[in-house]
Amino acid sequence: MRQTVTAFEVHDVRFPTSERMDGSDAMHPDPDYSAAYVVLRTRDGAEGHGFVFTIGRGNEVTAAAIEALRPHVIGRPAPRTAQDLAALHRGLTHDSQLRWLGPEKGVTHMAAGAVVNAAWDLAATVAGLPVWEFLATMTPEELVSLVDFRYLTDALTPAEALAILRAAEPGRAERAARLRAEGYPAYTTTPGWLGYDDAKLVRLAKEAVADGFGQIKLKVGADLDDDVRRLRLARDAVGPSVRIAVDANQRWDVPDALRWMAALAPYAPHWIEEPTSPDDILGHAAIRAGQPVKVATGEHTANRVLFKQLLQAGAVDFVQIDAARVAGVNENLAILLLAAKYGVPVCPHAGGVGLCELVQHLAMFDYVAVSGTWEDRVIEYVDHLHEHFTDPAVIDSGRYVAPRAPGFSARMRPESVDAHRYPDGPVWRARRTLTEVTA
Repeated sequence: MRQTVTAFEVHDVRFPTSERMDGSDAMHPDPDYSAAYVVLRTRDGAEGHGFVFTIGRGNEVTAAAIEALRPHVIGRPAPRTAQDLAALHRGLTHDSQLRWLGPEKGVTHMAAGAVVNAAWDLAATVAGLPVWEFLATMTPEELVSLVDFRYLTDALTPAEALAILRAAEPGRAERAARLRAEGYPAYTTTPGWLGYDDAKLVRLAKEAVADGFGQIKLKVGADLDDDVRRLRLARDAVGPSVRIAVDANQRWDVPDALRWMAALAPYAPHWIEEPTSPDDILGHAAIRAGQPVKVATGEHTANRVLFKQLLQAGAVDFVQIDAARVAGVNENLAILLLAAKYGVPVCPHAGGVGLCELVQHLAMFDYVAVSGTWEDRVIEYVDHLHEHFTDPAVIDSGRYVAPRAPGFSARMRPESVDAHRYPDGPVWRARRTLTEVTA
């Protein structure tokens, strides 16, 4: 008998990362990494886990948006196939009333992504495969059926997507075997948080190189003189052969970006990430054309349509998908196919709480079944909060080890959820008590 989804739980989970300035950048100086976390359950005990990543305040809004999707999921047959997962994705993103709150962007869209990702976790777990491999076992026709091509066909048609996937079919097994043996290239942002002092930056940069990373990333954008000094220190610490990317986290207007990057260019930054508003397609194009450093963006890009326009406008050198920003695996598949059509490398955004765990699956699937290459591609890695997951991301010599456990690596440890539930978990109760004592 086909199982149905019988339970739908939503939790507001937050970690006080602002205490040590972990995650700090020019736009977000005091983040508390958080997850609006959803669990789907069936009567036979199968589970699916997903979440939206936020940085603290407002996480309750995202949790409420996920809760609003409960009627779409409870009582529905537990997804197992591409057809099931395509139907769920369309049901959540095409809701005629919820669409008024977007459409296809913002909190309701990310909430749909959390539920879609939880459904993929459930389906892959039942299949006994990690999500990257579960996807890579699907036929090109099944993969194309997962994509919502509405608004995309001026840039990518279903027939073109099918041709891309068919062209990548030969060698799938060999690439999967190589992935298991060698892992996927990574870079680390751990040294680069803006709130770290110079000594910590230099120490962590040297440690990253010793750990096998060939690329690190620094946050920039608050003060130009500070950024020049910090980039010079980082370059001296890692030497000329290690790539250093920089990330402005949307801080600049276009003229500021051009001026800032001209000053940083002597230290050979590999890319400038999010140099301006994530919605400003023409601004990204102007920045790419107006200075020598390559442009990367996508962490805050709301949907596949904006990615389409970034690619059509020649505005990016690197596409940065995020596993919890758009509407889940299905929409990220559309973005991977768009990037393949335009020949632009995908270098996923990660860090956060759980983002490394999720996005590794998407990049590995891209390597095995879409682009067929990891040339000039890296996945971001940040060494924070992995201990709260039952199948944490693993790095070995600067490379992600391919997950082998079934599912999406999204399941948080129950004790971590209980301890960090906001506002009544013991971690947050203790912080309130400390604040009251010191006030």
